[in-house]
Amino acid sequence: MFCIKEKHILNPTVTKMVIDAPLVAKKAQAGQFIILRVDEEGERIPLTIADYDRENGTITIIFQIVGATTKRLNNLEEGDFICDFVGPLGKAAEVEGFKKVAVIGGGVGCAIAYPTAKALKENGAEVHTVAGFRNRDLVILEEEFKAVSDKFVMVTDDGSYGEKGLVTDALRKLVESGEKYDEVIAIGPLVMMKFVSLLTKELGIKTIVSMNPIMIDGTGMCGGCRLTVGGEMKFACVDGPDFDGHLVDFDEAMRRSSIYKETERHRYEESCNLFKEDKNNG
Repeated sequence: MFCIKEKHILNPTVTKMVIDAPLVAKKAQAGQFIILRVDEEGERIPLTIADYDRENGTITIIFQIVGATTKRLNNLEEGDFICDFVGPLGKAAEVEGFKKVAVIGGGVGCAIAYPTAKALKENGAEVHTVAGFRNRDLVILEEEFKAVSDKFVMVTDDGSYGEKGLVTDALRKLVESGEKYDEVIAIGPLVMMKFVSLLTKELGIKTIVSMNPIMIDGTGMCGGCRLTVGGEMKFACVDGPDFDGHLVDFDEAMRRSSIYKETERHRYEESCNLFKEDKNNG
């Protein structure tokens, strides 16, 4: 059992938790993930390691409340316990040997982009970050990004905070202003990563994306997280989660990610109803 040491509401749909998991914290690196079960009857879900503290033995996770399991997880409070918390899994992000890198985060994907930006900065790279959200109310981790970025650009779709526009608009402006990047790292919704990759391919900049497809066992056995990269089948859990954005078949990935959308919606509604019943029953 793994104790929730801290819980913070970052915005109406995104929550941050700090979990007591010393064995995971001992080995964790930027770009890796864990798989958890809220309780013994729960499903397994992957969540990226948003931060880690080896001294205190804790792992930070940040998740969006989108389905039944994340709803149940969000119902827990500080002092409660998570049944299973397995990791670190996946390959660590490559963060050494870069002079200047642009990190592009979209929405809750910023929770995945932040530890990579932090690790790049710690390894001597000049880090430029572009963070994109639909509106001001959904902004997360702004101060954390500013602390590890030499240049920080905030954009919102509706212009309610920062610059109005998309992350691709901001990235193009940076490049056209004379910035030269060894690499672009894009993490966020699939459609965002697709269009960042199309732009950087046009600009001739190496691009890495972090893929988070449907995943069950985290060992490559179930095949649920398969992707097509450069015409070959890859598994995000063991071959990734980072891949060359210019080689990923994003259209296939988007089709596969929507397979269980209707089922997830029903399970989420059931979870909400059960939670209401539990509260009413005292």
